[in-house]
Amino acid sequence: MVDGPAKSRPGPVTPSGDQVRGEGLPGVERSSADAVAAFVAQARARSPAVQGSRARLLFALDATLSRQPTWDMACALQADMFREAAALGSLDIRLVYYRGFSECRTTGWISDSAELARLMGRIDCRGGQTQIGKVLAEARRQAAASGIRAVVFVGDAMEENVDGLCAKAGELGLLKVPLFMFQEGHDPVAEQAFREMARLSGGAWCRFDPGAAAQLRDLLRAAAAYAAGGREALLRLAASGGGAALLLGQMR
Repeated sequence: MVDGPAKSRPGPVTPSGDQVRGEGLPGVERSSADAVAAFVAQARARSPAVQGSRARLLFALDATLSRQPTWDMACALQADMFREAAALGSLDIRLVYYRGFSECRTTGWISDSAELARLMGRIDCRGGQTQIGKVLAEARRQAAASGIRAVVFVGDAMEENVDGLCAKAGELGLLKVPLFMFQEGHDPVAEQAFREMARLSGGAWCRFDPGAAAQLRDLLRAAAAYAAGGREALLRLAASGGGAALLLGQMR
């Protein structure tokens, strides 16, 4: 992995020493239907049982330079995800972010909002292109290795091969891991890609306005509710409208 130009590096942000790898699991990228089916069966067999286990959510953020205001906003709002999930049980969050020149990193599993906020506060945004493919490869790896309920992605751009991203999103759909694609702004290329990725995974796409903390808070709370309590929890939250109703209206 090649890091971007050094500014004030925040020091180690990966408690487990993990880093996201750009490649996916062997044999899945161009696999036959039989190979995909075998992969899905193997991944489900290895995943922890839903009942009695802590819910797990992959929280992915675009940390390229244009994202600094939203990164700061997400730092302030991420505690709401934990609070929403606490009412339903428990939630572990794994942060994935990309920035700079081919830099994509992940933390270990975090169960405390203060710890996640501390780690996020040490990360600065850097110029670079999107690396959503690496995020999806990490999501697939975690789905197979430890089980995750959902992936939340917050970004404003897409600069990769859309067909490749959609293929990875479809594989997450086979594993019953929905993508919640939260788009800041009105980039039409990003919107088309994010909508299709969400659809293929069985998730949802929603837009929020730049700097709209209340909109993003509602969406993050709704995603956390789904991760912790499934569709039933999202249904209960949707009764009050807001982000939960937007997500529920799209999920198959």
